[in-house]
Amino acid sequence: MRIGHGYDVHKLVEDRKLILGGIEIPHEKGLLGHSDADVLIHAIMDSILGALALGDIGKHFPDTDQKYKDISSVLLLENVYNIMREQGYKIGNIDATIAAQKPKLAPYIEEMRTVVAKVLNTEIENINIKATTTEELGFVGRKEGISSHSVCLLIKI
Repeated sequence: MRIGHGYDVHKLVEDRKLILGGIEIPHEKGLLGHSDADVLIHAIMDSILGALALGDIGKHFPDTDQKYKDISSVLLLENVYNIMREQGYKIGNIDATIAAQKPKLAPYIEEMRTVVAKVLNTEIENINIKATTTEELGFVGRKEGISSHSVCLLIKI
């Protein structure tokens, strides 16, 4: 078994879609980034790569490479899944938290879990996603950005 932790943050800006957990969330702002800036998927990928001791998403999908410009993070997660399988592991479980003052994310959590479980070829019971605010503290509380943490357990096949 191996354990990994991931963290990501992106700035909220106008004229961008808000993509979290591979789904579009209705909101007046979206996250700024080279890819679709899906902080949840990015944190999950980093937790998997961390558990494998293979660096982070910047090493595997650099923001200096134009082939990743505006790419769906779900496609990047598929690549990380393939790396994980090649290393001989499967998902034990993932526990992830999104920190966002707005919008309210509870209505979208189950769909996010479904997307992540499908891409990682695991049961939905192995994927936990929750959302919290920061009680109006910090950049998240000021609605300047959204962050996410993820912890994963990988099991040797």
